[in-house]
Formats: sequence, C-alpha cells, structure tokens
Amino acid sequence: MFSAFNSIDYHSIRASTPAETAVKRLNGIGEVLSGLDITAIHTQDEMARALWTLDTADKCVRLILTEFRSERTTDIVRKANSLIDLIEAARDEVSGYRGGSRVLS
Repeated sequence: MFSAFNSIDYHSIRASTPAETAVKRLNGIGEVLSGLDITAIHTQDEMARALWTLDTADKCVRLILTEFRSERTTDIVRKANSLIDLIEAARDEVSGYRGGSRVLS
C-alpha cells in the first residue's frame, strides 16, 4: 500500500540547516491545506472535519515557530504568518456557513 514511499530519496531532500527544515515543514502544511476544498462542505461532519484540520494546521505552524525560535529567519516568519492568515481566513469562511446562506444537513 505504501510502496510509493520506497522510491523517495531521503538524502537528497534532507535539509542542511534548521531553517531549511522549518521551511520544508511549513511548505508541507501548505500542501496539505491546499487539498482542503471548502466549497465541497455540505454536512455538519464535513464542516467539523474542516475546522479540525484548520485548527491542527494552525497549531503545527505555531509549534514550528516555537521549535525554531533561535533559527528564525525572515523567510520562516513570512511563510508562517502567511499560513496563519490563510488558515484564519479559511476558518472564518467555514464558520460562516453555520448561519450563512449554506444549508448544512
């Protein structure tokens, strides 16, 4: 089932500095969130799952900022703040479905 992971060359993708590690982790969170389709939310369960995903991503970004406190670069802070802003906007949009024009079953 996970055979696709056998071909990954982990040595070539290994970060050489802590800052690179932080950026790669932030990029990974962004990739995961890019798969979140807010327009496909139709039920309360889907809304709860989307909010849980967004809350978890937010906590992960903040954890990365804490973990790499001494290695923070402008790039790390910029990427983290951008993700946090996008997460908050998406969360507001998802939360708006509660009383908005969308009917959730």
